This record gives sequence, structure tokens and C-alpha cells, in this order.
Amino acid sequence: MAEKGIKPRWSLRRKLVLGVLAVLVILGLALGLGLGLTIGRNGGDDDGGDDNGGNGPTPTGSPLPTPSGRLPWTPRVNETWQIVLQNNIELDGDAKGVTPDVDVYDIDLFVTPKETIDTLHRLGKRVLCYFSGGSYEPYRPDSDRFQEGDMGSVMDGWPDEKWLKLSSDNVRKIMKGRVELAGQKGCDGVDVDNVDGYQNKNGLNLTEQDSIDFLGYLSNLTQPLNMTLGLKNAGDIIPDVLSIVHFSVNEQCVENAECDTFHAFIEAKKPVFHIEYPSDAGKTLKEDVVQRFCGDKGDAAGSDGFSTVLKKMDLDGWVEYCDQQIEVTAMNNTDPGN
Repeated sequence: MAEKGIKPRWSLRRKLVLGVLAVLVILGLALGLGLGLTIGRNGGDDDGGDDNGGNGPTPTGSPLPTPSGRLPWTPRVNETWQIVLQNNIELDGDAKGVTPDVDVYDIDLFVTPKETIDTLHRLGKRVLCYFSGGSYEPYRPDSDRFQEGDMGSVMDGWPDEKWLKLSSDNVRKIMKGRVELAGQKGCDGVDVDNVDGYQNKNGLNLTEQDSIDFLGYLSNLTQPLNMTLGLKNAGDIIPDVLSIVHFSVNEQCVENAECDTFHAFIEAKKPVFHIEYPSDAGKTLKEDVVQRFCGDKGDAAGSDGFSTVLKKMDLDGWVEYCDQQIEVTAMNNTDPGN
């Protein structure tokens, strides 16, 4: 042991060992910093490709805000609405009103004629046009354009439908045609369904990033056509796409106790068009049933500010609102539209 006040002498062996350790520490820190910069959530490729990996926050190729990018209409929090997808609604061109008298109608892109949308506009209503962006439906007029390689597993509960590969050039080309059809018909926005394939057994190894990139692609299509874009369900990717979508269409967040996830839209001053499917829908619902789905406690926590409708699963013209008012929109059961 060295005496107090006398500096100890280090052997050459000890100096070499300490020198090697110092070099290893420096190399380790440099390597760790390099990997962190490479794989950080704000990193990654920016080439707009179809990379299926990673869950980065920014959609590949997502549009950037520009001074001329303001849309002529975007929906507001607490706007009232109705959704009818089973058939096209029955509405004469000279109609004086429509039932219910709400702000927004969400109707099927394919079965609804342009004339119906024109009439809704004349009556002061805004129109969201529904189509499935993430599933193959054999009864759609463009279904013959899908290729075998575009399709994955059969959708649970929908035996005629299959999940779609969202990064497929062919799928995107078909969806581009659908967005353009919505523009030609005068839709104010699009409600694009089944973008949450990553949450399901899809047979395509779909990831959250696939959905993020797909929504970025759709945004690049809808923005120039002056149409708003919605996010259907897919709560996991809200932080990644909230900047490029204008509303949420949510199904059963109370049933699934996940409304808090979707409240991010309200905080961003964007509406949540919220649907629940009570088992007794189609007749007057009991007050406690309505309160379960329309309150903001328990499973409904986080749903304050949502635009809630209580519907039958087939999404026909029947609807009950949170004030227990029941309305029925007339549907044309013979004319399938175009």
C-alpha cells in the first residue's frame, strides 16, 4: 500500500489494461449513439415506398400543410349525423327536407346516386361517402380489378370479404378510382373502412405502418379534390395520422371500453362520429341502455364530445339519439343506385 501523500506508481500492465477499457467504453458509446439515431421513431426511410416494418409516427409520403391546403369544409365537434349503408336513401330531387334533420349524412359511395348527394347539399347537409379501403367485396362494380395477390384471409364475420394488401400498387390504383368517384359525385369527405387489418388475422402480415402509409396515400388523393378524410376505428395509429385526417368514425368504443383512445380527436377539435350497436336496437331502448352508451362514465369514459348514434348492426335507416329521439330514414330497397 502506498504511503499517505506519496503518489503510487502504476505498472505497465495496469496502464495497458486501463487503456484498452477506455477505448472499449468510447467505442460502445459511439455505437450506441449511432444505432439510436438510426432506429429512433423519428428516423427511417423517407422514400414513400411500401416498407412494412416499423411504427414511425410520420406516414411515408404524407402531405405537408401548405397555405393553399385549407379545405372548403371540415366537420366540427358535436355535429349531428346519420349513417345509412344498407341501401341508398330515398330522397326526391324536389324534397323539402330529409329525416333526420342532421348536419352530416354518411352514405355508401357506390349505391348512392349523385342526384341524392346534390339534393342533400341543397337541403344544407354535408355528405361523407363510405367505401371499404382495406377489404375485397365481390359485389362492388370494380371488384374484378383486384388480383389474387392483393387478397389475404377471409374477414371474420364477413365470409364474402377478404383483407387487402394496402401497399399493393394495384389496390392503391383501385382506391384512387374510388376517391375520384367520390369527387365526381360531390362527396364532402370519405369514410374509408377496414384500415385496421393489422389488428386482425389478415394473412398478409399487415402492420400499423402499412395503415399509416395507406392513409398518407389517401390524404394525397383527397386533399386536391377538396374532400375531408376520416379514420375508421384503428385507435393504435391515431397519434401517427391525426394531423392528416379530419374526423373519426368509431364503432363500439363503449362496448370495448376504449373511448379514451379516441378522445384525442376531440382535443384536436376534430369530431368523433360514434356508433354503438345495442342488442335491442330497432325499437325504443330503455333509458339505462341509452345512458350506458351516451354517458361519459365507466366504459364510456372519454366519450364526452362524441356525436353518438345508436344503430342496428345492418346500418339501415333506424337510429336513436342520446336524447332518446328515434328517427327512420327512408331507403330505396329496389333501386341499387350506381
